[in-house]
Amino acid sequence: MKVKRLPSILAIVMVLFFVTGCSVEKGITDSSKDNGFSTISQEFDPKADFDAIIEQAKRKTVRFYGWGGDENRNKWLNLTVAPALKEKYDITLEIVGMDIDNILAKLAGEKQANSKQGTIDMIWINGENFYSAKENELLFGPFAEQLPNFNKHIDGEDKEVKNDFGFPIEGYEVPYGKAQMVFINDSAITSETPRNTEEFMEYCKKYDGKVTYPALPDFTGSAFVRTLIYDIVGHEQFLNMEADKKVVKEAIEPALEYLRELNKYLWNQGKTFPATSGEVDNMFQDSELVMTMSYEPYAAAIGIEKDKYTHTTRTFLFDKGTVGNTNYIAIANNSSNKAAAMVAINEIISAEIQAAQFEELRTLPVVSYDKLRAEEKARFDNVDIGEGVISQDQLLNKRLPEMPANIIPIIEDIWLEEVVGK
Repeated sequence: MKVKRLPSILAIVMVLFFVTGCSVEKGITDSSKDNGFSTISQEFDPKADFDAIIEQAKRKTVRFYGWGGDENRNKWLNLTVAPALKEKYDITLEIVGMDIDNILAKLAGEKQANSKQGTIDMIWINGENFYSAKENELLFGPFAEQLPNFNKHIDGEDKEVKNDFGFPIEGYEVPYGKAQMVFINDSAITSETPRNTEEFMEYCKKYDGKVTYPALPDFTGSAFVRTLIYDIVGHEQFLNMEADKKVVKEAIEPALEYLRELNKYLWNQGKTFPATSGEVDNMFQDSELVMTMSYEPYAAAIGIEKDKYTHTTRTFLFDKGTVGNTNYIAIANNSSNKAAAMVAINEIISAEIQAAQFEELRTLPVVSYDKLRAEEKARFDNVDIGEGVISQDQLLNKRLPEMPANIIPIIEDIWLEEVVGK
Protein backbone atom coordinates (compact mmCIF):
# COMPACT_ATOMS: atom_id res chain seq x y z
CA MET A 1 0.00 0.00 0.00
CA LYS A 2 1.34 3.40 -0.93
CA VAL A 3 2.66 5.79 1.70
CA LYS A 4 2.12 9.48 1.02
CA ARG A 5 4.50 12.22 2.08
CA LEU A 6 3.55 13.98 5.29
CA PRO A 7 3.90 17.59 4.04
CA SER A 8 1.48 17.04 1.16
CA ILE A 9 -1.02 15.38 3.49
CA LEU A 10 -0.95 18.27 5.93
CA ALA A 11 -1.32 20.79 3.13
CA ILE A 12 -4.40 19.02 1.81
CA VAL A 13 -5.77 18.73 5.33
CA MET A 14 -5.51 22.47 5.87
CA VAL A 15 -7.04 23.29 2.49
CA LEU A 16 -9.96 20.95 3.06
CA PHE A 17 -10.55 22.34 6.53
CA PHE A 18 -10.80 25.90 5.29
CA VAL A 19 -13.06 24.81 2.43
CA THR A 20 -15.33 22.49 4.38
CA GLY A 21 -14.93 23.46 8.00
CA CYS A 22 -17.85 25.87 7.90
CA SER A 23 -20.14 23.81 5.70
CA VAL A 24 -20.95 20.77 7.83
CA GLU A 25 -24.58 19.71 7.72
CA LYS A 26 -26.82 21.14 10.40
CA GLY A 27 -27.47 18.69 13.21
CA ILE A 28 -24.12 16.89 12.83
CA THR A 29 -21.94 19.42 14.61
CA ASP A 30 -21.71 19.98 18.34
CA SER A 31 -19.87 22.59 20.37
CA SER A 32 -18.82 20.07 23.02
CA LYS A 33 -15.30 18.68 22.82
CA ASP A 34 -13.48 15.62 24.10
CA ASN A 35 -9.74 16.22 23.79
CA GLY A 36 -10.51 18.21 20.66
CA PHE A 37 -12.62 15.45 19.14
CA SER A 38 -16.31 14.70 19.49
CA THR A 39 -17.35 11.17 20.41
CA ILE A 40 -20.33 9.16 19.23
CA SER A 41 -23.18 7.68 21.19
CA GLN A 42 -22.35 7.14 24.85
CA GLU A 43 -24.01 3.72 24.57
CA PHE A 44 -21.01 2.26 22.76
CA ASP A 45 -18.53 0.59 25.09
CA PRO A 46 -15.40 -0.73 23.31
CA LYS A 47 -14.50 -2.74 26.41
CA ALA A 48 -17.83 -4.57 26.41
CA ASP A 49 -18.09 -8.29 25.86
CA PHE A 50 -17.71 -8.94 22.13
CA ASP A 51 -21.11 -10.60 21.95
CA ALA A 52 -22.59 -7.30 23.15
CA ILE A 53 -20.62 -5.44 20.48
CA ILE A 54 -22.02 -7.83 17.86
CA GLU A 55 -25.54 -7.00 19.02
CA GLN A 56 -24.83 -3.28 18.67
CA ALA A 57 -23.44 -3.89 15.18
CA LYS A 58 -26.50 -5.62 13.77
CA ARG A 59 -28.42 -3.86 10.99
CA LYS A 60 -25.72 -1.22 10.67
CA THR A 61 -23.94 -0.01 7.53
CA VAL A 62 -20.17 0.26 7.87
CA ARG A 63 -18.23 2.35 5.35
CA PHE A 64 -14.77 1.13 4.37
CA TYR A 65 -12.62 3.87 2.84
CA GLY A 66 -9.43 3.11 0.94
CA TRP A 67 -7.66 3.18 -2.38
CA GLY A 68 -10.19 2.05 -4.96
CA GLY A 69 -7.87 1.43 -7.90
CA ASP A 70 -7.62 -2.34 -7.48
CA GLU A 71 -10.66 -3.78 -9.24
CA ASN A 72 -9.87 -7.33 -8.11
CA ARG A 73 -9.83 -6.23 -4.48
CA ASN A 74 -13.05 -4.25 -4.93
CA LYS A 75 -14.68 -7.35 -6.37
CA TRP A 76 -13.42 -9.50 -3.49
CA LEU A 77 -14.69 -7.05 -0.89
CA ASN A 78 -18.11 -6.81 -2.53
CA LEU A 79 -18.59 -10.47 -3.45
CA THR A 80 -16.80 -12.29 -0.60
CA VAL A 81 -16.47 -10.06 2.45
CA ALA A 82 -19.75 -8.13 2.19
CA PRO A 83 -21.98 -11.23 1.87
CA ALA A 84 -20.23 -12.88 4.85
CA LEU A 85 -20.86 -9.82 7.03
CA LYS A 86 -24.47 -9.61 5.91
CA GLU A 87 -25.20 -13.29 6.48
CA LYS A 88 -23.41 -13.65 9.83
CA TYR A 89 -24.08 -10.27 11.45
CA ASP A 90 -26.64 -8.41 9.32
CA ILE A 91 -23.99 -5.75 8.66
CA THR A 92 -23.95 -3.94 5.32
CA LEU A 93 -20.44 -3.22 4.02
CA GLU A 94 -20.13 -0.14 1.81
CA ILE A 95 -16.85 0.27 -0.10
CA VAL A 96 -15.76 3.86 -0.82
CA GLY A 97 -12.75 4.40 -3.07
CA MET A 98 -10.66 7.41 -2.07
CA ASP A 99 -6.95 8.24 -1.95
CA ILE A 100 -5.50 8.22 1.54
CA ASP A 101 -4.52 11.90 1.47
CA ASN A 102 -8.14 12.83 0.81
CA ILE A 103 -9.30 10.41 3.52
CA LEU A 104 -7.04 12.08 6.09
CA ALA A 105 -8.14 15.50 4.91
CA LYS A 106 -11.77 14.51 5.30
CA LEU A 107 -11.15 13.17 8.81
CA ALA A 108 -9.30 16.34 9.79
CA GLY A 109 -12.08 18.54 8.43
CA GLU A 110 -14.68 16.62 10.41
CA LYS A 111 -12.55 16.83 13.53
CA GLN A 112 -12.22 20.59 13.23
CA ALA A 113 -15.98 20.83 12.74
CA ASN A 114 -16.58 18.69 15.86
CA SER A 115 -18.60 16.21 13.81
CA LYS A 116 -20.10 13.56 16.09
CA GLN A 117 -21.18 11.29 13.24
CA GLY A 118 -18.36 10.99 10.77
CA THR A 119 -18.78 9.67 7.27
CA ILE A 120 -15.80 7.29 7.52
CA ASP A 121 -15.79 4.11 9.61
CA MET A 122 -12.95 1.80 8.51
CA ILE A 123 -9.76 2.96 6.79
CA TRP A 124 -7.21 1.02 4.71
CA ILE A 125 -3.98 2.58 5.93
CA ASN A 126 -0.30 2.17 6.82
CA GLY A 127 3.03 3.86 7.28
CA GLU A 128 3.34 7.61 7.43
CA ASN A 129 -0.40 7.99 6.92
CA PHE A 130 -1.07 5.94 10.05
CA TYR A 131 1.50 7.90 12.02
CA SER A 132 -0.01 11.23 10.94
CA ALA A 133 -3.58 10.12 11.65
CA LYS A 134 -2.73 8.66 15.05
CA GLU A 135 -0.68 11.68 16.14
CA ASN A 136 -3.53 14.00 15.16
CA GLU A 137 -6.08 11.91 17.11
CA LEU A 138 -8.02 10.96 13.99
CA LEU A 139 -8.14 7.27 14.89
CA PHE A 140 -10.16 5.29 17.43
CA GLY A 141 -8.38 2.98 19.80
CA PRO A 142 -6.86 0.97 21.13
CA PHE A 143 -9.25 -1.74 19.93
CA ALA A 144 -7.16 -4.57 18.45
CA GLU A 145 -7.02 -6.75 21.56
CA GLN A 146 -10.81 -6.55 21.89
CA LEU A 147 -11.16 -8.60 18.71
CA PRO A 148 -11.40 -12.36 19.29
CA ASN A 149 -9.75 -13.20 15.98
CA PHE A 150 -6.84 -10.87 16.72
CA ASN A 151 -6.07 -12.86 19.84
CA LYS A 152 -6.86 -16.17 18.16
CA HIS A 153 -5.03 -15.81 14.83
CA ILE A 154 -2.55 -12.91 14.98
CA ASP A 155 0.92 -13.09 16.51
CA GLY A 156 0.88 -10.11 18.83
CA GLU A 157 4.67 -10.24 19.20
CA ASP A 158 5.31 -9.96 15.46
CA LYS A 159 7.30 -6.79 14.75
CA GLU A 160 4.86 -5.85 11.98
CA VAL A 161 1.93 -6.23 14.36
CA LYS A 162 3.59 -4.02 16.97
CA ASN A 163 5.07 -1.40 14.61
CA ASP A 164 4.03 0.13 11.29
CA PHE A 165 7.00 1.53 9.34
CA GLY A 166 8.84 1.91 12.64
CA PHE A 167 5.98 3.58 14.54
CA PRO A 168 4.22 1.88 17.50
CA ILE A 169 0.72 0.67 16.58
CA GLU A 170 -0.52 0.30 20.17
CA GLY A 171 -3.78 -1.36 19.12
CA TYR A 172 -4.93 1.48 16.81
CA GLU A 173 -4.94 -0.65 13.66
CA VAL A 174 -5.13 -4.34 12.73
CA PRO A 175 -3.13 -6.08 9.97
CA TYR A 176 -5.00 -6.63 6.70
CA GLY A 177 -2.50 -8.07 4.20
CA LYS A 178 1.21 -8.27 3.47
CA ALA A 179 3.24 -7.14 0.47
CA GLN A 180 6.87 -7.64 -0.56
CA MET A 181 9.21 -6.34 -3.24
CA VAL A 182 9.98 -8.89 -5.97
CA PHE A 183 11.88 -8.80 -9.26
CA ILE A 184 10.50 -10.33 -12.45
CA ASN A 185 12.11 -11.34 -15.73
CA ASP A 186 11.63 -13.84 -18.56
CA SER A 187 13.83 -16.94 -18.49
CA ALA A 188 13.49 -17.27 -22.27
CA ILE A 189 15.16 -13.86 -22.70
CA THR A 190 17.59 -13.62 -19.78
CA SER A 191 19.01 -16.67 -18.05
CA GLU A 192 20.27 -14.65 -15.07
CA THR A 193 18.47 -13.85 -11.80
CA PRO A 194 20.80 -11.47 -9.93
CA ARG A 195 21.24 -12.45 -6.28
CA ASN A 196 22.75 -9.19 -4.98
CA THR A 197 23.66 -5.67 -6.06
CA GLU A 198 27.01 -6.76 -7.52
CA GLU A 199 25.33 -9.27 -9.82
CA PHE A 200 22.59 -6.75 -10.58
CA MET A 201 25.21 -4.26 -11.79
CA GLU A 202 26.70 -6.91 -14.09
CA TYR A 203 23.20 -7.79 -15.30
CA CYS A 204 22.55 -4.16 -16.24
CA LYS A 205 25.90 -3.93 -18.00
CA LYS A 206 25.14 -7.04 -20.05
CA TYR A 207 21.66 -5.79 -20.97
CA ASP A 208 22.75 -2.20 -21.41
CA GLY A 209 19.79 0.19 -21.63
CA LYS A 210 17.25 -2.58 -21.03
CA VAL A 211 16.76 -2.12 -17.26
CA THR A 212 15.30 0.74 -15.24
CA TYR A 213 13.09 1.47 -12.25
CA PRO A 214 10.29 3.96 -11.52
CA ALA A 215 11.25 7.48 -10.48
CA LEU A 216 10.96 8.14 -6.79
CA PRO A 217 8.62 8.82 -4.98
CA ASP A 218 6.72 6.13 -6.92
CA PHE A 219 6.06 3.53 -4.23
CA THR A 220 7.63 0.60 -6.09
CA GLY A 221 10.61 2.64 -7.24
CA SER A 222 11.22 3.89 -3.72
CA ALA A 223 10.99 0.36 -2.28
CA PHE A 224 13.42 -0.85 -4.96
CA VAL A 225 15.98 1.80 -4.00
CA ARG A 226 15.58 0.93 -0.31
CA THR A 227 16.18 -2.73 -1.16
CA LEU A 228 19.42 -1.79 -2.95
CA ILE A 229 20.45 0.34 0.04
CA TYR A 230 19.82 -2.56 2.40
CA ASP A 231 21.90 -4.91 0.26
CA ILE A 232 24.83 -2.47 0.23
CA VAL A 233 24.88 -1.01 3.76
CA GLY A 234 22.53 -3.28 5.74
CA HIS A 235 19.14 -2.50 7.25
CA GLU A 236 19.57 -2.56 11.03
CA GLN A 237 21.01 0.95 11.35
CA PHE A 238 17.89 2.53 9.83
CA LEU A 239 15.41 1.09 12.31
CA ASN A 240 16.27 3.68 14.98
CA MET A 241 17.99 6.28 12.84
CA GLU A 242 17.45 9.99 13.46
CA ALA A 243 15.32 11.56 10.72
CA ASP A 244 18.07 13.99 9.81
CA LYS A 245 19.10 14.49 6.19
CA LYS A 246 22.82 14.73 6.95
CA VAL A 247 22.74 11.57 9.07
CA VAL A 248 20.77 9.62 6.44
CA LYS A 249 22.95 10.81 3.56
CA GLU A 250 26.12 9.75 5.34
CA ALA A 251 24.64 6.31 6.01
CA ILE A 252 23.59 5.69 2.40
CA GLU A 253 26.57 7.28 0.62
CA PRO A 254 27.97 3.91 -0.59
CA ALA A 255 24.56 3.14 -2.09
CA LEU A 256 24.40 6.58 -3.73
CA GLU A 257 27.77 5.89 -5.38
CA TYR A 258 26.39 2.56 -6.60
CA LEU A 259 23.22 4.17 -7.99
CA ARG A 260 25.20 6.86 -9.82
CA GLU A 261 27.38 4.20 -11.42
CA LEU A 262 24.29 2.11 -12.24
CA ASN A 263 22.80 5.04 -14.19
CA LYS A 264 25.32 4.49 -16.99
CA TYR A 265 23.74 1.16 -17.89
CA LEU A 266 20.06 1.93 -17.35
CA TRP A 267 17.42 2.90 -19.88
CA ASN A 268 18.18 6.42 -21.13
CA GLN A 269 21.43 6.26 -19.12
CA GLY A 270 19.55 7.17 -15.97
CA LYS A 271 19.00 10.72 -17.18
CA THR A 272 15.28 10.17 -16.78
CA PHE A 273 13.14 7.44 -15.25
CA PRO A 274 9.61 6.19 -15.98
CA ALA A 275 7.13 8.01 -13.76
CA THR A 276 5.30 4.94 -12.46
CA SER A 277 5.71 1.21 -11.92
CA GLY A 278 2.93 0.74 -14.48
CA GLU A 279 5.10 2.35 -17.14
CA VAL A 280 8.03 0.09 -16.27
CA ASP A 281 5.76 -2.94 -16.47
CA ASN A 282 4.39 -1.88 -19.85
CA MET A 283 7.95 -1.46 -21.14
CA PHE A 284 8.74 -4.98 -19.94
CA GLN A 285 5.67 -6.38 -21.66
CA ASP A 286 6.70 -4.59 -24.87
CA SER A 287 10.23 -6.09 -24.62
CA GLU A 288 11.73 -2.63 -24.23
CA LEU A 289 13.06 -3.82 -20.86
CA VAL A 290 14.30 -7.25 -19.78
CA MET A 291 12.90 -7.05 -16.24
CA THR A 292 10.24 -5.39 -14.14
CA MET A 293 9.45 -5.26 -10.42
CA SER A 294 6.47 -5.24 -8.12
CA TYR A 295 5.49 -4.84 -4.48
CA GLU A 296 2.90 -7.59 -5.07
CA PRO A 297 4.78 -10.87 -4.53
CA TYR A 298 2.54 -12.92 -6.84
CA ALA A 299 2.37 -10.35 -9.62
CA ALA A 300 4.07 -12.74 -12.07
CA ALA A 301 1.37 -15.39 -11.65
CA ILE A 302 -1.40 -12.83 -12.10
CA GLY A 303 0.35 -11.42 -15.18
CA ILE A 304 0.67 -14.91 -16.70
CA GLU A 305 -3.00 -15.65 -16.02
CA LYS A 306 -4.02 -12.41 -17.75
CA ASP A 307 -1.71 -13.13 -20.73
CA LYS A 308 0.34 -10.04 -19.94
CA TYR A 309 3.45 -12.18 -19.35
CA THR A 310 4.77 -15.31 -21.04
CA HIS A 311 4.73 -18.67 -19.26
CA THR A 312 8.52 -18.44 -18.93
CA THR A 313 8.26 -15.38 -16.70
CA ARG A 314 9.62 -15.94 -13.19
CA THR A 315 10.13 -14.12 -9.89
CA PHE A 316 13.43 -13.70 -8.05
CA LEU A 317 14.83 -12.03 -4.93
CA PHE A 318 18.20 -10.96 -3.59
CA ASP A 319 19.87 -13.46 -1.26
CA LYS A 320 19.81 -10.96 1.62
CA GLY A 321 16.12 -10.32 0.98
CA THR A 322 13.81 -7.55 -0.15
CA VAL A 323 11.69 -4.93 1.59
CA GLY A 324 8.26 -6.04 2.78
CA ASN A 325 5.44 -4.23 4.54
CA THR A 326 2.02 -4.85 6.03
CA ASN A 327 -1.08 -2.79 5.39
CA TYR A 328 -3.74 -2.36 8.04
CA ILE A 329 -7.30 -1.36 8.85
CA ALA A 330 -8.03 1.38 11.36
CA ILE A 331 -11.26 2.93 12.67
CA ALA A 332 -12.03 6.64 12.44
CA ASN A 333 -12.22 8.34 15.83
CA ASN A 334 -15.59 9.89 14.96
CA SER A 335 -17.04 6.80 13.27
CA SER A 336 -20.73 6.52 14.03
CA ASN A 337 -20.52 2.73 13.61
CA LYS A 338 -17.59 1.68 15.76
CA ALA A 339 -19.25 -1.56 16.85
CA ALA A 340 -19.95 -2.59 13.24
CA ALA A 341 -16.40 -1.60 12.25
CA MET A 342 -14.94 -3.78 14.99
CA VAL A 343 -17.07 -6.75 13.98
CA ALA A 344 -16.19 -6.28 10.30
CA ILE A 345 -12.46 -6.08 11.01
CA ASN A 346 -12.69 -9.12 13.26
CA GLU A 347 -14.27 -11.04 10.38
CA ILE A 348 -11.62 -9.86 7.88
CA ILE A 349 -8.85 -11.33 10.05
CA SER A 350 -10.66 -14.63 10.47
CA ALA A 351 -8.89 -17.66 9.02
CA GLU A 352 -11.72 -18.11 6.52
CA ILE A 353 -11.61 -14.60 5.06
CA GLN A 354 -7.81 -14.43 5.11
CA ALA A 355 -7.71 -17.73 3.19
CA ALA A 356 -10.21 -16.35 0.69
CA GLN A 357 -8.03 -13.26 0.25
CA PHE A 358 -5.01 -15.49 -0.39
CA GLU A 359 -6.95 -17.62 -2.87
CA GLU A 360 -8.63 -14.81 -4.79
CA LEU A 361 -6.09 -11.97 -4.60
CA ARG A 362 -2.82 -13.77 -3.85
CA THR A 363 -2.25 -11.37 -0.97
CA LEU A 364 0.08 -12.71 1.71
CA PRO A 365 -2.07 -13.48 4.76
CA VAL A 366 -1.55 -11.87 8.16
CA VAL A 367 -2.74 -14.78 10.28
CA SER A 368 -0.07 -16.79 12.08
CA TYR A 369 0.15 -20.22 10.47
CA ASP A 370 1.14 -21.78 13.79
CA LYS A 371 -2.11 -20.57 15.36
CA LEU A 372 -4.36 -22.21 12.78
CA ARG A 373 -6.25 -25.48 13.20
CA ALA A 374 -5.29 -28.40 10.97
CA GLU A 375 -8.21 -27.86 8.57
CA GLU A 376 -7.42 -24.15 8.35
CA LYS A 377 -3.77 -24.87 7.57
CA ALA A 378 -4.89 -27.29 4.86
CA ARG A 379 -6.89 -24.58 3.11
CA PHE A 380 -3.88 -22.25 2.99
CA ASP A 381 -1.60 -25.10 1.93
CA ASN A 382 -3.89 -25.99 -0.97
CA VAL A 383 -3.98 -22.51 -2.52
CA ASP A 384 -2.65 -22.58 -6.09
CA ILE A 385 -0.40 -19.51 -6.13
CA GLY A 386 0.19 -19.84 -9.87
CA GLU A 387 3.17 -19.91 -12.19
CA GLY A 388 6.45 -18.08 -11.99
CA VAL A 389 6.32 -17.18 -8.31
CA ILE A 390 8.12 -17.87 -5.04
CA SER A 391 6.46 -19.74 -2.18
CA GLN A 392 5.18 -17.89 0.87
CA ASP A 393 7.80 -19.52 3.11
CA GLN A 394 10.64 -18.41 0.83
CA LEU A 395 9.26 -14.89 0.66
CA LEU A 396 8.89 -14.55 4.41
CA ASN A 397 12.38 -15.98 4.97
CA LYS A 398 13.78 -13.18 2.80
CA ARG A 399 11.58 -10.39 4.10
CA LEU A 400 13.32 -7.21 5.31
CA PRO A 401 11.61 -4.63 7.55
CA GLU A 402 10.53 -1.29 6.19
CA MET A 403 12.38 1.82 7.26
CA PRO A 404 10.65 4.25 9.62
CA ALA A 405 8.23 6.33 7.59
CA ASN A 406 9.96 9.61 8.44
CA ILE A 407 13.23 8.35 6.88
CA ILE A 408 11.68 7.46 3.51
CA PRO A 409 10.93 11.03 2.25
CA ILE A 410 14.49 12.03 3.16
CA ILE A 411 15.92 9.22 1.03
CA GLU A 412 13.60 10.17 -1.83
CA ASP A 413 14.81 13.79 -1.67
CA ILE A 414 18.46 12.71 -1.56
CA TRP A 415 17.91 10.38 -4.54
CA LEU A 416 16.49 13.26 -6.56
CA GLU A 417 19.42 15.49 -5.70
CA GLU A 418 22.26 12.96 -5.86
CA VAL A 419 21.29 10.30 -8.38
CA VAL A 420 19.02 11.58 -11.16
CA GLY A 421 21.01 12.55 -14.22
CA LYS A 422 24.37 12.19 -12.44
